[in-house]
Amino acid sequence: MRRLKKYESGEGSQYISRRQALRKLQLSLNDFRRLCILKGIYPREPKHRRRAQRGSSDIKILYHSKDIKFLLHEPIVWTLRDYKIFNRRTNRDRAVRDFRNLKRRLDAFPDLKLDHIVKERYPTFIDAIKDLDDCLTLLFLFSTFPSLKFVPREQSAMCRRLTIEFLHAMIASKSLRKVFISIKGYYFQADIKGQKVTWIVPHYYPFQPQSKSDVDFKVMSIFVEFYTIMLGFVNFRLYHSLNLTYPPQFPKQIGQDDNADLSNEHEFVSERIAALNIDLLKTDPTAQDEEEEELDIDLLASDADSEKIKKLKQEAVEVKKLKTLFKGLKFFINREVPREPLVLIIRSFGGKVSWDKGLFAGATFDETDETITHQIVDRPQVSKQYMSRDYIQPQYVFDCVNQMTLLPVNKYFIGAVLPAHLSPFVDPNREEIYIPPEEKALRDPSLIETHEQSDDTDDEKEPQPKSDDEEDIPEPERDAQLEEAFKLERQDDSDESDDEDEDDDEETREKKKKRREEKKKMAVTAGKLHKENTRALKKVETEEHRLKARMVKPRHRNLFRKLIKEKQEKQKEHWLLDKKRKRFNAAEKETKKKRKIEERQKNLKS
Repeated sequence: MRRLKKYESGEGSQYISRRQALRKLQLSLNDFRRLCILKGIYPREPKHRRRAQRGSSDIKILYHSKDIKFLLHEPIVWTLRDYKIFNRRTNRDRAVRDFRNLKRRLDAFPDLKLDHIVKERYPTFIDAIKDLDDCLTLLFLFSTFPSLKFVPREQSAMCRRLTIEFLHAMIASKSLRKVFISIKGYYFQADIKGQKVTWIVPHYYPFQPQSKSDVDFKVMSIFVEFYTIMLGFVNFRLYHSLNLTYPPQFPKQIGQDDNADLSNEHEFVSERIAALNIDLLKTDPTAQDEEEEELDIDLLASDADSEKIKKLKQEAVEVKKLKTLFKGLKFFINREVPREPLVLIIRSFGGKVSWDKGLFAGATFDETDETITHQIVDRPQVSKQYMSRDYIQPQYVFDCVNQMTLLPVNKYFIGAVLPAHLSPFVDPNREEIYIPPEEKALRDPSLIETHEQSDDTDDEKEPQPKSDDEEDIPEPERDAQLEEAFKLERQDDSDESDDEDEDDDEETREKKKKRREEKKKMAVTAGKLHKENTRALKKVETEEHRLKARMVKPRHRNLFRKLIKEKQEKQKEHWLLDKKRKRFNAAEKETKKKRKIEERQKNLKS
């Protein structure tokens, strides 16, 4: 039996460097990077780097040898090699000025097909839905780009069309569940086939070319190349499951490279939003869509014994109500309000929406329509107002969806100070993390009333001077002490009056003394405040921490230190945010007091 040499087994044979992989595949670095992105292969981190690098102490990029062997049998490798040959021959034809042969070669350009890779990486439809988060975020980002050096206009137009098709599927299936506005953009979460998919739609700003190339658009465009094929498959399956024709027919072809459209970016945006406000054609208009949901609820109702089934039934009822949240409501959007997220949200929950048809295409009704229930405005004042509708700010729509009910409109009127816009993506049962008081008030509505009452009483009351004896004693304990002293005085008075009437015998006097002593023993005295010594508590905590650290095994000490460090960082962050909030509340109280004083002075002068 042959004896194995060093690094022929174990980690030395399991890993391969990037340079060795390039030699084995006979590809350039750009082609190898493209192949790894398309196939989903990434560098690995070994447990023992020196063994994996065969004794070398340098830090190298390592891949698993099985992954590189897996790439050897990939058909795309031959297409990438054809690209290399194609570039060499076309460069030669340009140098020789053989344009006839160059045209013939350009017509026979090698085509890169990625369908088999999508099927290979996602064998089932649920697997593809689980990996939709990054796909949608990147495609929504590229749909706002103009033609760049490594981003052709055709690619951004394809991203725009695929994202519109996906949003139409969300509107038709009413799958949207959570929404949130942030600095990065609009967060959306949908429930697709039981899987939660979250993506970001960026705020639209006119693109400005950057002098520095900080972002590698070439690598991102490779990801987009794969994700467009993947989202096309997903849209096809979604449309057929929703009884809709695919591809959908829009009033104007989105994705055509007309010169008039390319010159104006605002036309692209208006066409995209106009496409969202139309109803799609169904393959079978007589089919019913909501039968399965009703059957599921009935099944849960029949077996409603355990707590889990009751919870599932309650969630199913809430989701059913949420899908028809805006049913029967009509919204009109002013020109200053961003329309795309609002159109998606309102239509996903059964509402109707429109805007000024003189400015943007795709409007379904005018501003003068008396059946409009809400008009979304983002201005301090509106010149012409109708009595039959409510004028609200855009945050109202987002907050209604997150709280699953139609909120009162008075907090969202024009010019009103809006309530806090809380994120629905945080864990409500989180610990050791700062929770704002607005979120606590949402969970327990009684906290709102107590907070408001305390603010009013603090403003009305004025501080009164206290004596030295009453400074440290709280009010309830002080009242209890006074009541007990009054009872003892009454008992003493009654006993003295009885003694005057009776004979002054020694026996009776002794009995009365015993009674008084027993009463004094039975009397309830007020308790005193016990101040905890914070230094002593800290000492006890540090001693307990040291004992815990001693009990940890040596191999787990680094992990224990890491957990303790994370806990300390969370506590520090909680303390900083709490301190910041206290300062903010104190500043607000001062401003309120100043306003009240100014109002009183004005009233006195008037």
